[in-house]
Amino acid sequence: MPAPPQPARSLARRLLAPAGTLAGVAAAFAYVGTVDPNEPGHYPVCPLLRFTGLYCPGCGGLRSAHAFVHGDLPAALGSNALAVVGYGIFAVVMGVWLIRAVRGAPMRLAVSPYLWWGIGAVLALFTLVRNLPFGSALAP
Repeated sequence: MPAPPQPARSLARRLLAPAGTLAGVAAAFAYVGTVDPNEPGHYPVCPLLRFTGLYCPGCGGLRSAHAFVHGDLPAALGSNALAVVGYGIFAVVMGVWLIRAVRGAPMRLAVSPYLWWGIGAVLALFTLVRNLPFGSALAP
């Protein structure tokens, strides 16, 4: 026996999750844009960098977000290029989610294990290259 059809939800209710997510991310970017991570004492130091001297894939991410908020794309890319790529991917996913919410279509994001392994490989390669002498342009 098929499931009974779900009642249509109002537009405001459909937009609640994507708008709430977007508001949370916007608030985080506003905070990082206001409180400069280049000034010491505002944010904790990366534990991997502190204890090993190695840059993790996230090192420079706050400086990148700060520069991005202020419209300085070259500085954002210089601090953490992978983070800037992530901002673009996030913007595309948010746009798709908002459009689907307006149209009343559910947002289902099925990510295959191969994609997760690929993301892990990109993060590992980025980490390796930014810690080698020839990859110093990727270091924050």
